[in-house]
Amino acid sequence: MQRLPAWRAARVLLPALLILPAAGCTAPDQRLQQRLAGILEAQADAWNRGDIDAFMQHYWNSDELTFSSGGQTRHGWQATLERYRQRYPTPERMGRLAFSELTVRPLGERAALVLGRYHLERQPDPADGNFSLVFERIAGRWVITHDHTSAAEGGLRPPPESPAEPHAKGCVARPGG
Repeated sequence: MQRLPAWRAARVLLPALLILPAAGCTAPDQRLQQRLAGILEAQADAWNRGDIDAFMQHYWNSDELTFSSGGQTRHGWQATLERYRQRYPTPERMGRLAFSELTVRPLGERAALVLGRYHLERQPDPADGNFSLVFERIAGRWVITHDHTSAAEGGLRPPPESPAEPHAKGCVARPGG
């Protein structure tokens, strides 16, 4: 059996080695994806306990926080908290929150974009839609610095039967895989 010269082997293998990381998640991206998905899970848990204050702990406590929804943009953590308290005054009105179809896109070392869907099960008016969140690492913590949430057009869509696991840019998340 004839061996390839080292330079030929390198010419064949090097492009493959450069392409492979782009085809899947890098370890830092996976850690970031898990960290941010964990924050959203903690938010859903707080929401489902009826604890808006705990839910809000993952937002940047700053006047520079922005929250866009319903054609309006609010500025500041306090204004966002007051909006939540006004719209969801009781645990029954809050209902049960779930997130699905999460996509995490790193935006450098200290920021990330998270896209996903929310489903709010409550009576008499369940709701769902999509969201985009900008997370930034500030003072050692990942916090939401911008939230843009939109209700689904044309009414409620059923939640996915098996939601995709969160994934980072370039990664494909499949249920059970």
